[in-house]
Parts: sequence; structure tokens; C-alpha cells
Amino acid sequence: MNAIVPLLLLLIVGSLGYALRSLTRGGDSRRTARALTLRISLSLTLFAVLMLGKWLGSW
Repeated sequence: MNAIVPLLLLLIVGSLGYALRSLTRGGDSRRTARALTLRISLSLTLFAVLMLGKWLGSW
């Protein structure tokens, strides 16, 4: 479980960077919204993993 947290954090930052790049280049707004939706999903997954780890006593 310790390897999942940094991976999710990197994916969250990467998705945010992709959304920013898409937004600044004047691209499709659906692409930006999709990237931000993915970031929210990854953030919720990270929160669930952290709560599961706390519940199981891993952290």
C-alpha cells in the first residue's frame, strides 16, 4: 500500500498539468473537464486508500 500513495499523487499532479495545458492552449473544453474529472476521481481514490490503510492499521 505504500507504493500506491506516491503513484496516485503523481497521477493527480499529471492530470492537473494536462488540464492546465489543455486550458491554456485553447483546446477542447471537454478535454479539460475530463482531465479534471479524472483528478477528482484519483483524489477520492487516494482518500479511500488512506482511510483503508488507517482502518487496517497500516499507517
